[in-house]
Amino acid sequence: MIVLQLILFCALFTLMVKFAVGNNALNALFFYPKLVQERVYQLGLTSRETVARKRMRFMIPFFLVMLLALLLIVGLWNGIRDFWPAYRQALLFLEVMNWYDGIVIDRLWVGHSKLWIISGTEDIPFVQSWPQVLKKRGILTLIWMIGAAAVAGLVVLIF
Repeated sequence: MIVLQLILFCALFTLMVKFAVGNNALNALFFYPKLVQERVYQLGLTSRETVARKRMRFMIPFFLVMLLALLLIVGLWNGIRDFWPAYRQALLFLEVMNWYDGIVIDRLWVGHSKLWIISGTEDIPFVQSWPQVLKKRGILTLIWMIGAAAVAGLVVLIF
């Protein structure tokens, strides 16, 4: 059952990213390295204000939906009521999501799909290298240990 839940959680993650980008990578420019963003601004394809607005329109609902999904999976679907079991399960979901994002989303989807190529920036690398992925995901692994505690606390409080 937990494998199915992890698949559904990662599918939700993917659908939300796809919804953000639509069919135009400029919709998700906030995901790109600063060099790419600067080139896009120089080319006049969009503005900093537009990117900042799109970032907020995506990140707030994204965070809330993913948090709600995790709370519902752990607290409602799996019926966990105690802190440490909720912590372990939340940590599992957050870490799987973390590494899924780095490997499947960043390296595979972004790295191999024409959807993510922005005209005029083809000469700038925008896909993270493996060392960059490992460093970023390693740091986020530590951060999610704290995030899992917050999720577990909410599970105990709500359910």
